[in-house]
Amino acid sequence: MLFEAVPNFSEGRDAAKVARIVEAVRAVPGVRVLDLSSDPDHNRSVLTLAGGFEALLEASAALARGCISEIDLESQTGVHPRMGALDVLPFVPLEGASLEDAARLARAAGECLGRIGIPVYLYEHAATAPHRRNLADVRRGGYEGLRKRMRDPRWRPDFGPQEVPRWGATAVGARPFLVAFNAYLESDDVEVAREIARRIRERDGGLPALKALGLLVEGRAQVSMNLTDIEQTGLHQALEAVRLAARDLGVGVHSTELVGLAPLDAVVAAARHYLGLRRLERGSILEVRLWEEAGFGASGPGYVREDEGNAS
Repeated sequence: MLFEAVPNFSEGRDAAKVARIVEAVRAVPGVRVLDLSSDPDHNRSVLTLAGGFEALLEASAALARGCISEIDLESQTGVHPRMGALDVLPFVPLEGASLEDAARLARAAGECLGRIGIPVYLYEHAATAPHRRNLADVRRGGYEGLRKRMRDPRWRPDFGPQEVPRWGATAVGARPFLVAFNAYLESDDVEVAREIARRIRERDGGLPALKALGLLVEGRAQVSMNLTDIEQTGLHQALEAVRLAARDLGVGVHSTELVGLAPLDAVVAAARHYLGLRRLERGSILEVRLWEEAGFGASGPGYVREDEGNAS
């Protein structure tokens, strides 16, 4: 079984600290580091890993130890919500794995992190109660609100200490693949970005399977999005929703960015839409055909394809 892990940790400014944290993961046999994205305004890094059950379990422990040795949330600041040095640790099923397998890995990783001394909350498909499924609910109040939350029996950690260490708590979960996609506006007014986020996100009546926040990043208002099911809402649909809402508020979209990796199918669907092509499939792309001829399959060399039965 193969899995993807997409840990988010609360350091995106100090390149040396980030490098030491990532190096601890690279040293784990059987784990492949596929991507690293760091942002100084968010003060956050997103790491994409792939490997088997035991390898990712070991990598999770190494990552956690690296984060708690390098990051002190008492002094850490950034525009992105966070409650822990190792803030979020989701597992995604890939080849030969199911969502329940990913949940089992999440529970094992949560127990491991708890032994290290990190309060752990399980979320999404690994959650131990319905009110803990949504990551936004789990992380509400951030690090600063953890002490008050832990006094509530409904919000005691699933694993680890029942008090708050200086490295905070970690949300560990299992979920289908998602795409992190941001749109930068031609404005520095963060309230405009927040209003656009309210208009387009699912929980406020917007597009299905779309989460969004309004932030100020690099001096620009940013609509930060998570596309949790690209079959329901793709990249192009999310972008057009942002553009429509922005136009209504008198601003334009300056640029966009991906955080981490996106499936080839999501990029092909966006290209098909914007190019107005009657037909564009994976097999229409030169490099994909070359990969197939070389025996790597349609996904290319070194790529771990998401299992079709668990694709979001």
